[in-house]
Amino acid sequence: MAPVDTLPASPRPFPVPIPDPRSRTIAPDYAGMEALVRALVLPARASMQVMSALETSRELVRHSYHRYEFATVAVTHSLYALEHVLAERLDVAEPLEGLIERAADAGLLAVELAAELDRGRVVRDRLAHGAASSAALNPVRAVKMLENVFAAVALLLRPASTAGPAAAGTTATQADELLARLREDHCRAPFPVGFVGVDLASVELVLLDADVAVLVRQELAGGLDDDGIALLWSCIAGLDKIMPLINEEYCASYFARLRRMAGLAASRHIPAAT
Repeated sequence: MAPVDTLPASPRPFPVPIPDPRSRTIAPDYAGMEALVRALVLPARASMQVMSALETSRELVRHSYHRYEFATVAVTHSLYALEHVLAERLDVAEPLEGLIERAADAGLLAVELAAELDRGRVVRDRLAHGAASSAALNPVRAVKMLENVFAAVALLLRPASTAGPAAAGTTATQADELLARLREDHCRAPFPVGFVGVDLASVELVLLDADVAVLVRQELAGGLDDDGIALLWSCIAGLDKIMPLINEEYCASYFARLRRMAGLAASRHIPAAT
């Protein structure tokens, strides 16, 4: 009888993975990575697609003990799950940035959580545009971002009756409160150090920030006139132009919040479909 084909024997045992020197300060050994990822509990009621993406992101952090860059890859991979759940819950297909904004505006996600999620989105976009490397995040920072993704997915998978109002059900009062809270948070935040006097793509950042702040204040105080609405949309175009060019984390989050404020104020002046 002819022998059954088998895989050729390995000429030598596979080498034991070597710890990445950059990760040795995170855990004493590979087993010690368990404490780092223990809080990343897979949410109930998730689809297999979402569960797989989140579980893979968690294990990538664990394996960052051997390859430091896996921590950043873990965050970008987790955003697949977040984007899928957001699109399904909101029943709309658009880029992740817009989905996060919609969920915050609808009250499905707290403003603070939405801002943290957007920081992860900024990291992903910077990687895609070559503005950051796969070593952008250390494992501890990556886990903090993953905790936000896991928490957001769990919230979004809750039944609609307990997860917060849908976008269509958000009242004018709730919208005012959200915009006012965003503006208050923004006014407390210092302008990014090192970006005073800087312009990107012919857009002066300080002037753009000031214009949006004034327009949002006017909107809350009684509403914008036609000139104000036109200027607000011009500011939004400027924000959309400069945001992909910002390669510093705090500055990126600062202008992401400004963009969310401008978008929320502008959404009141979009004519209803007829």
